[in-house]
Amino acid sequence: MANAASILFEALSPLNLLLAVAGVLGGTIIGALPGLSATMAIAVLVPFTFVMDPASGLIVLGAIYTGAIYGGAFAAILVNTPGTPSAIATTFDGYPMAKRGDGDLAVTLATIASVFGGLVGAFLLITLSPWLATLALAFQSTEYFWLALLGLTLIATLSQGNLVKGLIGGLFGIFLSMIGVAVIGGDMRFTAGLPSMLGGIDIVAALIGLYCVPVLIGMVAAPGQHLDPGEARGFRLFEAIGLSLKNWFNLLRSSLIGTLVGILPGAGGSIASLIAYSEARRASSRSDHFGQGEPGGILATESANNATVGGGFIPTLVLGIPGTPPDAVIMGALMVQGIRVGPSLFQSGDDTVYVFMTGLVIATLLMLPVGLVVGRYAYRFIVNVPKAILVPLIAYMTVIGSFAIHANPHEVMVMVVLGIVGWAAGLAGFGASPIVLGLVLGQIAEQGFMRAWMIGGARGDFLGQLLVNRPISWGIVALILLTMMLPLLRMRRVGRRVPQPVNAQVVGRSVDRAGLAGSVVFLVLAVVILLQARGLSVMAAAFPYAVGTGLALLSLIQILRSLRGHGGVNSESVSADGTGRGLVLAATMLGWALIFPHLGLFVTSVLACIILMLTAQFGRLTAPRLAAYLASILVMVGLFYITLDRVLNLPLPAALLF
Repeated sequence: MANAASILFEALSPLNLLLAVAGVLGGTIIGALPGLSATMAIAVLVPFTFVMDPASGLIVLGAIYTGAIYGGAFAAILVNTPGTPSAIATTFDGYPMAKRGDGDLAVTLATIASVFGGLVGAFLLITLSPWLATLALAFQSTEYFWLALLGLTLIATLSQGNLVKGLIGGLFGIFLSMIGVAVIGGDMRFTAGLPSMLGGIDIVAALIGLYCVPVLIGMVAAPGQHLDPGEARGFRLFEAIGLSLKNWFNLLRSSLIGTLVGILPGAGGSIASLIAYSEARRASSRSDHFGQGEPGGILATESANNATVGGGFIPTLVLGIPGTPPDAVIMGALMVQGIRVGPSLFQSGDDTVYVFMTGLVIATLLMLPVGLVVGRYAYRFIVNVPKAILVPLIAYMTVIGSFAIHANPHEVMVMVVLGIVGWAAGLAGFGASPIVLGLVLGQIAEQGFMRAWMIGGARGDFLGQLLVNRPISWGIVALILLTMMLPLLRMRRVGRRVPQPVNAQVVGRSVDRAGLAGSVVFLVLAVVILLQARGLSVMAAAFPYAVGTGLALLSLIQILRSLRGHGGVNSESVSADGTGRGLVLAATMLGWALIFPHLGLFVTSVLACIILMLTAQFGRLTAPRLAAYLASILVMVGLFYITLDRVLNLPLPAALLF
């Protein structure tokens, strides 16, 4: 039996507290920078923990993990770019709040929700780990397939626009996940003969491009500040606490959802935050305000994705099955320290794991002061920095963040190309979130589908294996049908509330030309998928056939809807205003990605940032201001270059210059 007093005393030692603060601060900053993931930070620091006391080393790793998941909210709220995939749903209400001048309140709400969700997840980790781990074992490949589809239908219905367009975007994302070597079968699929595509499309690079490039194009489209500065109101802590107390049940429910989803290996915070957001919107009396800057949306998503940290450690510690890549790295650190994970862990008499879990609770509590301070200065920085500096800074971060994933220039090109594709899709009303979620959930869906297909095929009962014989699947399918029906029921209810005048004339709808063009492109893509699937083995072609058929049917439906004027307005759609400057920005980033592996990262980054600075500058540029901007660019590029080269020791391309 563990000694609670000695465990608490060791976790609260000055050294461990200092390490926890440093870990939370470092993790928060890393999570806020797209491309610099928690996995990367933990993997880099693991060797340094080997010389520490086992408990101290594990505390700092857990603190970095916790801070990184929370830090993703900063970029989601202030730049509309999720720092991590689990912060995707935070963009729905966080960015609209920041646009109207409530970014400081949004950051404080995210901090409170993250602390609450993290504490719930950590508490359940400490108290109910063995029991919850058995629940994770009840989920098999079939349930993961339906769970992935649930995530796609949630994002399609929550995108506040055309349901069919949302589903098309989700299937396009699944297609992106199929590029490369097939998960089952080993065939090379949809690589266009490019060896660089054999590894597929990295999720983080796609996330950065699909979210960040359209935002950058929007920022150079018109003069004015990126966000409404509002009035300086500090942390707005008491206002945020009041809103959190009003939404206490939403917080608790979302935290429990996050913990339960977190125990499922591979599910992660992206699915948890979407389910929590969907449930919060369904149960709220202000459901129509979700997606327009509703505080309850931020509270739901941030409490859920931070609760997955504690939930993810449950199968890691109890079953030895890591739920996420950071869990796998930390499990490796545990094993190096001589701690064997598994069912006997909590009966081994070793207090180190309890000190680690207590340190996780302490790190979660430390997120409140650290997050409030970092959030306040991050918000004021984003608000006050001129666009002529902000645009090059964000663009440079996207480039080095994409490169840092695998130290591969190919990821930068993927990021830029998908960003331009996402911008074009946004013009047609196809939001980025369904595409990203399709990419995130695509492999989970394919693995579940193919395993059910193989097992059911061997038994001669594919449909039975996929649905009929799995009671858990019944519940998930019911949720899918419910989420598909809710938008229709909501539209019907709203239509009843707004009676038409007696003498009202029917006004003809104009053709949704942009949506029509986009649907035709997706229909052509579906035909290409089906034709290329004919040359694959049966194992590698089954899932592409299903995706291609679904994409073709939905594209045909949307073509008919667009001809009738049913285009829908997606909340993530982008404006065509300022297209000239936007094309200059897109061309600059594309040239940047092509040239820097040959000419050098530092030189090309300085040149590209100067071009972007001039693109984002509106009005007359005086000589003193130009000198200040150029100096800022040199300092910014130099600091990040030194960080990549000297601190992270990333192998930079062997180029002509540097």
